[in-house]
Amino acid sequence: MVSEKNYQSKNVCVIGAGPAGIVVARELKKEGHKAIVIEQNHDIGGQWLYDDKNIEGEHPLGRNPFLKVHSSVYSSLRVASPREVMGFTDFPFSPKKGRDMRRFPSHVEVLMYLKDFCEYFGLRDMIRFNTRVEYVGMLDDYGVCGNDLKWIVRSKEKNSEKVVEEVFDAVVVATGHYSQPKLPSIKGMDTWKRKQIHSHIYRTPEPFHNEVVVVVGNSFSGQDIAMELVGVAKEIHISSRSLNTVYEGLSKVIAKHDTLHLHPQIDTLEEDGRVIFLDGSCIKVDTIVYCTGYSYSFPFLDTKGMVVVENDKVGPLYEHTFPPSLAPSLTFAGIPKKILGFPFFESQAMWIAQLLSGKKALPSWEEMMKSIKEFYQSREEAGIPTHDIGDFEYCDKYSENVGLPPLQEWRKSLCISSLINSFTNLETYRESWNDEENEMLQEALQSPYFTQLEIQD
Repeated sequence: MVSEKNYQSKNVCVIGAGPAGIVVARELKKEGHKAIVIEQNHDIGGQWLYDDKNIEGEHPLGRNPFLKVHSSVYSSLRVASPREVMGFTDFPFSPKKGRDMRRFPSHVEVLMYLKDFCEYFGLRDMIRFNTRVEYVGMLDDYGVCGNDLKWIVRSKEKNSEKVVEEVFDAVVVATGHYSQPKLPSIKGMDTWKRKQIHSHIYRTPEPFHNEVVVVVGNSFSGQDIAMELVGVAKEIHISSRSLNTVYEGLSKVIAKHDTLHLHPQIDTLEEDGRVIFLDGSCIKVDTIVYCTGYSYSFPFLDTKGMVVVENDKVGPLYEHTFPPSLAPSLTFAGIPKKILGFPFFESQAMWIAQLLSGKKALPSWEEMMKSIKEFYQSREEAGIPTHDIGDFEYCDKYSENVGLPPLQEWRKSLCISSLINSFTNLETYRESWNDEENEMLQEALQSPYFTQLEIQD
């Protein structure tokens, strides 16, 4: 516990009420800080708040720093991991009667879970909805020191011209990483006269009826969208950066459907609608859907160059969370990818809250910068994007910093077995899960994690 002498209660602004933002709010509240959450939408959820409004008015390629639509969720989206591995450590994502009880539920059920979480921990009163952050910057009266900084936050309510300016002891940026579309650079892309969209604004397959469509990218969203277009579009052509990364599951689906085809990268887009691939093959196309991922973007944040976004890297950030020159008064939650997000965000939230209260302390600036340099360099040498974790060991080490136990072995096993199943049974892996034969799942359901909190009824 923090002694009364050392304890500090801070006035904190959390930007974003998605999964990372609400668990940060919960931990700040538990630690005795005064916190508000500023959320641009009308409800919590972030990416999980499905939105099909204003799609027609959205720039089809997402070239807008303040997108009208934040969520990239499409109508049919279902989770790619079993629900049992997704929940926060003290709030299981358990099935509830009368709702979507499937092992791999839809995005609607994830949003309902997040709403349950907010209700259970009394977080909604901390959130200002329909309010967008316009600017975050350092208060000039304070020197550049992470412990002493104060921050100016300017925000504006929807349908209001009034800008509200406030000063906070700390700011936590929790705006997510699936909202600013990333696009490839293709010869002829800017002059191609047919339809091009990023998957960010894809919602349903109906607008592509009887079209010839190229889906660029064979990640989860590219595969999902391509399979959803089967039976609606005339032809679907998947363009993959590397044909060596096409797993058995996708190959099976392509072999099964004669309207589904696989190609290498696009070389050129011709003005007459032709798409020319690197192997010289050519087709005439109605629409291109870019499932090419997302970039980090914080257009509201002014750190005087001390935190920059470059080549899909936010830096410098110690442990993907703390800018050495500005932490703990400025921190980031929700930056890492390829992790079990909710439990990891919870660890981030606990560490941030404990640093602000004085319970924990960061290493020296020199130590943090040395760690960052070594980590970023190792990622660059390995050809792995900086914030793609994909490593249970890293997550376990991170949790140690706040006294959380490592991820349960059943979580890790369920996650891995689900991923392997998707590689080989892409169309059916969400439905072919045999609960009774899965010993790890049975062990999970008997664990204290699922008996400590009754939220099923």
